[in-house]
Amino acid sequence: AQIISSITASLRFDGALNVDLNEFQTNLVPYPRIHFPLATYAPLVSAERAYHDDISVDQITRACFEPNNQMVKCDPRRGKYMAVCMLYRGDVVPKDVNAAIASIKVQKGIQ
Repeated sequence: AQIISSITASLRFDGALNVDLNEFQTNLVPYPRIHFPLATYAPLVSAERAYHDDISVDQITRACFEPNNQMVKCDPRRGKYMAVCMLYRGDVVPKDVNAAIASIKVQKGIQ
């Protein structure tokens, strides 16, 4: 329920920065026949641990590309990503996000 709530938040709340899920698909990959969104929710931790664990933006970003955190049964390491949309919630600094995504781009296992 938390995953669906997070992904569809832009559909339920008004705001200048909110984008419809369909707009994400259309803007990221303009070919309708190859729209296969892979929803990932990371980190998966209990409410008790969430207040005690100090998890960095880099760790969260890397966890999103782990097959165990994918909400579909497939191995994304066998294919290629045409586009990625990372939605962070909470107190996240854009500089940390840019550094985490830059480190993901140079990994050999993620194409």
